[in-house]
Amino acid sequence: MSFSVRFLLMCVLIAGVVSFTPAVPRLNVKSTQLNAIGALARKAKEAEVKKWIEEGGREEVKGLLGDMEGGESEESEVAGVVKEAIHKRRRTLSIVAEYKRKFKADGYVNEIFEPNLMSPLFREFGASACAVMTDKRVGGCDYTDLKTITEEQEKARGDVPGPLPVICSDMIVMDEQIARAKINGAQAVLLQLGLLNEDVVKGMMEKAARIGLETIIQANTEEEVKTAISLNAKIIKVNSIEDIEVKESWRTLMGDSVTAIADVLANDNKQLEEVEEAWKLRDAGYQAVWVSDCLYKSGNDPTEHAGAIIQAMKAKSSVKYASPRSKSGKGEGSR
Repeated sequence: MSFSVRFLLMCVLIAGVVSFTPAVPRLNVKSTQLNAIGALARKAKEAEVKKWIEEGGREEVKGLLGDMEGGESEESEVAGVVKEAIHKRRRTLSIVAEYKRKFKADGYVNEIFEPNLMSPLFREFGASACAVMTDKRVGGCDYTDLKTITEEQEKARGDVPGPLPVICSDMIVMDEQIARAKINGAQAVLLQLGLLNEDVVKGMMEKAARIGLETIIQANTEEEVKTAISLNAKIIKVNSIEDIEVKESWRTLMGDSVTAIADVLANDNKQLEEVEEAWKLRDAGYQAVWVSDCLYKSGNDPTEHAGAIIQAMKAKSSVKYASPRSKSGKGEGSR
C-alpha cells in the first residue's frame, strides 16, 4: 500500500464518516452517464470513432473484430468476474467507482488526481469494481486512462485486496469501441438502451461475449428495464432521477438472478446525502451503486475524499437508526 493511500486510510479511521443535511437539487443529474443525449450526440460520437478508424486505429483491433463476428456466442452459466465481484449476499452493498478527469463541479473541485493515484485508492478503500469514463468530452478520459487503470489494478494480483475488475464506460455506438475496451484491459462494457435500439444492443452483447467481455445494460425507464430483462441481461444498471420507491419496483421486475446497479447522482452542494441514498438503494434490493461525481465534489478533504465516501456507502447502517458523523466533530457520535 502506498504512503498516500495509507495516509488517507488513517484519516478515515480517525475522523469517521460524513454527515448529511436535507436533500437539495441535483448537480447536473445527467452528468455521470451519457444517457438521453439524442441523435446529434450519437452522430458526433460515430464521427469521432470513424476519425480514429481513418487515422489507422482499426488496425490495432482488427483481429478482435474478426473474433467478434465469427461463430455463435456461447452463453455461460458461470458468473463473469464483474458480476461475481459486485453480487454479494443480501443487504451487502458493492460500490462501482467511476474515474473521470473532469466534471461540472460548480467551483468545488478544480482537479482530480491522475488515474494511477485514484486506482489504488478505489481498491484500498473497498470498491468492488472500477469504471472509467472514456468519453473525452464528458469525463475528460480516453482509452489511455483505461489502460493505465487496468495495468495498475493488475499489479495488485496476489495482494489483499486484489485487483478490481474494470468497466469501460463510453458512449458505445460502434463495434470498434468494444474491441478497444478489450485490448486495453477492460472486463466489461456499458451499453445504453437509451442510445441504441434493442437489436443493436443484442448484437453487441453477443459480440462482446465472443471476446470474453461482460456487458452491463443501462436502462433509464421502466420500459427499458423490461427490454433489458427480455435481452437476458445479467447486469442491469438503472440511471434515473426517479424516487427510491420507483427504483424499488424496477428492482422487483428484474428478479433475483439479475445483478442490479443503481446510479447515485451528485447533489448540488458540498454535503453528502448521496451516502444515505446508497443505503436506501441497498435496502431496496440493489446489489451495487455506481458512483461518479459525488466521489470528487469535496476534493481531498481528509474525511470526504473519494475513499471516505466509498467506505461510508459500504457501512451497514440503517437510515432509520443511524446518522453518519460530521466532519466538524459536532455530529452524532462526536462526544
